[in-house]
Amino acid sequence: MSKPSRFTAVTISLNFSTTSRVLSLAQLLMTHPLRRLAASLTLALFAAATLPAQNNAAPELTLQECITRALNKNFDLAIGRYGPQIAQDSIAVAAGGYETQLSVTGSKGYSSTGATSTTTSSSSHTSDLRVGVTQKLYTGTTLSASSRIDRSSSNPAFSTLNPAYDADLTLSVRQSLLSGLGLAVNRAGIQRAEIGFLRANLDFKAQALNVIQSTENAYYNLAFAREQLVVRNFSLALANKLFDEAKTRKEVGVVTDLDVLQAEVGVANARRNVILAQQTVQDRQDSLLALIGQFELDASLGTVRFSEVSDATPVFASSYQMAKQNQPDYLSSLAAIDQFKLDLKLAHDSAKPDLTVGAALGMSGRNGSGSDALSDAFDRQNHSWQVDFAFNYPLGRASDKARERQSLATLSREQTRLRLIEQNIELDVRSAVRSVETNLESVKIATFASNLSQRQYELEKAKFDAGLSTSRRVLEAQDDLETARVNELHAKVTLHTAIAALHRIEGSSLQRYAVQLP
Repeated sequence: MSKPSRFTAVTISLNFSTTSRVLSLAQLLMTHPLRRLAASLTLALFAAATLPAQNNAAPELTLQECITRALNKNFDLAIGRYGPQIAQDSIAVAAGGYETQLSVTGSKGYSSTGATSTTTSSSSHTSDLRVGVTQKLYTGTTLSASSRIDRSSSNPAFSTLNPAYDADLTLSVRQSLLSGLGLAVNRAGIQRAEIGFLRANLDFKAQALNVIQSTENAYYNLAFAREQLVVRNFSLALANKLFDEAKTRKEVGVVTDLDVLQAEVGVANARRNVILAQQTVQDRQDSLLALIGQFELDASLGTVRFSEVSDATPVFASSYQMAKQNQPDYLSSLAAIDQFKLDLKLAHDSAKPDLTVGAALGMSGRNGSGSDALSDAFDRQNHSWQVDFAFNYPLGRASDKARERQSLATLSREQTRLRLIEQNIELDVRSAVRSVETNLESVKIATFASNLSQRQYELEKAKFDAGLSTSRRVLEAQDDLETARVNELHAKVTLHTAIAALHRIEGSSLQRYAVQLP
């Protein structure tokens, strides 16, 4: 059996020119034995006659379409998309210290001395070019290779080789033995950046879930506002009809001036409610348009409606498990703990003494041309080597110890925060499940109350028609009916927002709307 509040689900094409014709038909329907069906048809007829023509002709705007538009055009998400991009580049920045470094240096010089009483004038030309390659490994090892060619000439010549070329090739290695030793320490910065990229994606997911929930709420708030406007308009039409009847009855002496005045007051109050309802519709439309577009506040919106809700109540255990698996805030806190563990590892490593050992092998050659000098450099007889070490240890170690304590305290704080998040998730899920259960019952009760108010109004109006009641009593019954219908709409929108809140806590909105985030 149809319910009075379901009038938006009925589409009827009418050509009534005035509201009075609708109400005349409504009076006929009210006399039908199936009063509840008559009430539903009356509301449907009035909605078709009073809603603007463009709303009737406009195509339906589904919630899925709104979600899709919001994910593509919402400003918050457009801003949030930069977060993962920036975090991804941070990985390359962290790995920059382990890229191969190429170095090239060179110089050219000239010097001259003038003649004296004991010496003659002289001049010399020098130039050198050195090319080197350095590579740092994730083990803490630094490898380097370099080659140098020097050229020198003098006038007059002071050597049998003029010009003379000196070439050398040097290979060296340095290794940290205490601080900075091992893959775990040297890759910690890169791993931290990788976790940061994961957290940036989780933050973007949280933004997407928030936008979806906001869009759902805005969509259903608009559906409520539009249906409320229909109810307010219907009440205004009833008030006008009652006012017209009261004036007619006064002319024949059936009612008094007080009845007419009361009916006129009812018209004024109903007109005020319509104006406020119209404002609410415009505000709700702007709120939805701001979420699903950019500077499109003057765009038209199609028909929106409440979706059907299953009577099945959510189960706490499954919702809680889903929340722990999908909740971005919880997963981000888990990832943050991994980051702080890396920070603690680095702080512990920096507290170690700095001990590095190195070795170098050099080969050199000298000849009258650059190629011959390089060839001589590979002669095993022209070589040199050295080993060295360096040891640094701060005696007090106060700053290193403090840094390590800070890292440990930060890790412990984040682990405690994770426990708090777990508890809050459990509380939020319990509250959200309870809210859905409560509002499912609230909708049923509100619908039942609306039906009773409809019946009460019909009886009071019938008594008024028979001269057994006053316009004031009819207005009171009409107000009760309007309040009951609006309460039913409130119950519906509250139910849908409660469901949206549960889906946000579960982190399941993306799957429900088949959203694939980049």
